[in-house]
Order: sequence, then structure tokens, then C-alpha cells
Amino acid sequence: MGVKTIMACVVLLAGVSGYAVAEEKMNPAAQSAMKASKNSAVSFKNDIQPILRDHCLSCHSAGGSGVAKSGLDLSTYESLMRGTVYGPVVVPGNSDTSTFTKLLTGTNKGLKMPMGLNASGTLDNQYILLMRNWVKQGAKNN
Repeated sequence: MGVKTIMACVVLLAGVSGYAVAEEKMNPAAQSAMKASKNSAVSFKNDIQPILRDHCLSCHSAGGSGVAKSGLDLSTYESLMRGTVYGPVVVPGNSDTSTFTKLLTGTNKGLKMPMGLNASGTLDNQYILLMRNWVKQGAKNN
């Protein structure tokens, strides 16, 4: 398969999935998100950690307001899995009950993270889908 054919498939899949974003305008994390599907393995190191770094660590790392308020530090896999002062936020294998994914979709008491990121106040859908799939796949440190 040639590069043009592969690019056409990515654009077609993006349109079918509701993510009609030109690939050349996507950053590496978005490209990774577009490649991940429900059936392909999502990597914490390659897929999830870059999203957390780019969109969450300004508040959820040492000294950040998110750590001060809830104790949720997203700077490492281990600290994410530790959760908050209220308990774990990730339920491996179950994104529907994980506070982590509920906060991304705004289904946890109306609180939506990350706060004020864009016009809708949240991450783009492809990132949310990728993180939900990671949790569904067992939230592995891979």
C-alpha cells in the first residue's frame, strides 16, 4: 500500500468516525489517537502519557492546583493509579465506573476535566476515546 492510499484511508476513517481532521494539522498525540481503535492496544507510554503531559500536568503535578485540591498527580503511571485523597480514579477494565474517564466526559457530578481547555471545556473526542479504550483494555503500564 502506498503512502497516498494509507493517507486516504486515515482521512476516510476519520470522517466515518466523526473526526474529520486533516492529518497534516494533527499533533503527534492526535495522530496516535486516530490510529488507535477499540481493537488495537493502547500504550500508556506512547498514547496516554503524551496527552496527560500536554493537557493535564500544568495542574496535576507536584505543586499544581489539582494535586493540592484532590491529591491527583498525573506525572507518572504509579501516581495516576494511586488516585486521589478520596481513593483510586482508574478501575482497570471498566471505563464506565472509572472517575478518571467520568471526569473527562463530565459525567462525574458535572465536573469536567481539564478545566477550560477549549470552547467546550474538555479534551477533543479522539483523546477521550483513546483514554477510555486504555482503561477498558486494563489500564496497563505499557
